[in-house]
Amino acid sequence: MPKALEGVRVLDMTHVQSGPSATQLLAWLGADVVKLEAPTGDITRSQLRDVPGVDSLYFTMLNCNKRSITLNMKSERGKELFVKLVQESDVLVENFGPGAVDRMGFPWERLQELNPRLIYASIKGFGGGKYAKFKAYEVIAQAMGGSMATTGFEDGPPLATGAQIGDSGTGVHAVAGILAALYQRESTGQGQRVQVAMQHAVLNLCRVKLRDQQRLAHGPLKEYPNRTFGTEVPRSGNASGGGQPGWAVRCAPGGPNDYIYVIVQPVGWKPVSEIIGRPELADDPEWATPEARLNKLDKMFQLIEEWSSQHDKWTVLDRLNAANVPCGPILSTAELIDDESLRAEGAVVTVPHPARGEFTTVGSPLQLSDSPVDITTPPLLGEHNDEIYTRLGVTAEELAELKTNGVI
Repeated sequence: MPKALEGVRVLDMTHVQSGPSATQLLAWLGADVVKLEAPTGDITRSQLRDVPGVDSLYFTMLNCNKRSITLNMKSERGKELFVKLVQESDVLVENFGPGAVDRMGFPWERLQELNPRLIYASIKGFGGGKYAKFKAYEVIAQAMGGSMATTGFEDGPPLATGAQIGDSGTGVHAVAGILAALYQRESTGQGQRVQVAMQHAVLNLCRVKLRDQQRLAHGPLKEYPNRTFGTEVPRSGNASGGGQPGWAVRCAPGGPNDYIYVIVQPVGWKPVSEIIGRPELADDPEWATPEARLNKLDKMFQLIEEWSSQHDKWTVLDRLNAANVPCGPILSTAELIDDESLRAEGAVVTVPHPARGEFTTVGSPLQLSDSPVDITTPPLLGEHNDEIYTRLGVTAEELAELKTNGVI
């Protein structure tokens, strides 16, 4: 059965993480993604290497299911070949610094002339305002998108989250825009620009904190454990900050990830009180209702932790789940990579690699019933030069010459 995006050609001019995460999703959905690299290759091929002389895990985990060609865009012949690539592509994706593709001689207007059906997607750090020329990195996007100001504990500094919401989070947003543009092209016949800024993507993911910023105008945020409130949404540790209070409680034997996150719904208080050995609290007016518990959430979770700290997190999970209490163990990276269920679901996969043997990576989080994803090995640098340039009409003799002259 054909894949969802089979027949869609993507020219991937991205590097590092935000762009490659987007184009990898497109490849997983069936698009033919050709990664266009300088002859020196994507910088992440050599960054954080764990095996000398072999493409790093940084690169391999972001570039599965793609093909690789090399091209020197500073050469005239390189620009001529680039024109042919643009003319045969449905989508071009880039995440260079602002104006970089324009300076190569290919502003949007020129690309549109070459291929009116082209969808040109750009990922930048910021929008076109005063931050436009700032250099963007993952944690800078978190800092400027609202995440760091609201992550951490009340008496501590702002913290970055381990989730790559600035890079891969922006990549997912870019994919949404690209798919929308492809769909619209079906009716208009025209391509269009898709622009996504990392700051904007993080801000979108932090919208509930902007919600709470506006709620502050009407008084303290009772769902937060903080004792005092100023004019800004505070850091609130592990509090859910939503309609149902939650917290990470410690479990035995007390290791760094021996915790379980517990949410106490109104209907959950009675079973929780019984499980922790305090059944009398279910009917105690001081504890029986969500309103009564709201001003002492810290004490409520302390009571739960007094019980949970005597058991390992899997035992706690089983006990709470049996009573239909929402909860989840804190899973370490080691636990996730070895999780049998995630392996069976295809969320964690082992991929063969011609140079390193094999490596473990994430599988596609997008599961379509009629377009299953097979994760294939990422390309070696320039692995598909002969195949793709031959398709563009380059002869074997010229290919050899282009390699000698550093054009590819």
